[in-house]
Amino acid sequence: MTDDGTVDRTTGRTTLPEDGTVTRTADGRTLLRFERQLRHPAERVWRALTDPSEISGWLAEAKLDPFEGGQVELRWLNTDEDGRSAVARGTVTRYDPPRLLGLDTDIHGRLQWELDPTPAGSRLVFTCEHDLSPDWLAKVLAGWHVHLDFLEEALDGHRVDWPNWPMERWQAHHDRYAG
Repeated sequence: MTDDGTVDRTTGRTTLPEDGTVTRTADGRTLLRFERQLRHPAERVWRALTDPSEISGWLAEAKLDPFEGGQVELRWLNTDEDGRSAVARGTVTRYDPPRLLGLDTDIHGRLQWELDPTPAGSRLVFTCEHDLSPDWLAKVLAGWHVHLDFLEEALDGHRVDWPNWPMERWQAHHDRYAG
């Protein structure tokens, strides 16, 4: 065990505190979960999660109706290793400012961001519930991991340069999750 993570005694793999975890739901879907301690207050993080001009700095170009039952469209500005990008369309299922945002999307399943204030800022718990095949698991974990990293950077004023987004960061996370 190190100060930055724990070592799984079965696999020998180091798990970092910001790493995603994987469980199965009762109906067999994959549930990905990430927890981040952010040094920004929940109200500030909420704006980054729900204001389309801020969402584009860390996740995707967004159209978001800010109420339960509203529509959402997320158009990813980065591409995969084959140059493809994604568009997710769906419905806002949870909207409780500045605490809870839930989306049910066609290509990324059920997404939820939950914020709790802490003395040092806020705690963010992100979950993604989806029907994922095993060959997609490391890719999706790496994708959400890097987007949450981008969120932290955007909160500090550093938007992603999408035409030159750091694919090597995604690759490094992918390799760790696949290992």
